[in-house]
Amino acid sequence: MVNNVRFPLMLFAALGCGLVAGVFFAFSTFVMNALARLKPAQGIAAMQSINITAINPLFMIAIFGTALACILLIISSLLKWQQPGAVYVLVGSLLYLIGTVLVTIMFNVPLNDALAIAKPDSADSANLWARYLTNWTLWNHIRTIAALAAATALTIALSD
Repeated sequence: MVNNVRFPLMLFAALGCGLVAGVFFAFSTFVMNALARLKPAQGIAAMQSINITAINPLFMIAIFGTALACILLIISSLLKWQQPGAVYVLVGSLLYLIGTVLVTIMFNVPLNDALAIAKPDSADSANLWARYLTNWTLWNHIRTIAALAAATALTIALSD
């Protein structure tokens, strides 16, 4: 039974990691640059709106459904360590959980929470926005790379 579920679970996780990496890649390569070109009040308001609309069932399934699949794959890889590709499954799953989900929870979400209560037109908002752009984008680069590396490791495991 575990073997019948393992392949679809790895496929789901690999595709989920790739999908999440793609979303984060878009933010790292052009969305944040576009927002940075706006006046601070406009950029803040736009990012506040993005952060609200990002909390939707499809995006949450992509991020946290993939995380659940990775947790199950970690357990499976440890129980079936002798199976081909187990190390890739373990590494890929850990990369996603630590480098993508944990980074999101520990760094990007708190930055989003701080931005959510900012008044776009206040005097302090321009400084907050400048720090936000730098810090949020740095952590986004990290989670993009982690999700892409996870997708790669899980894809390699699929071929074993």
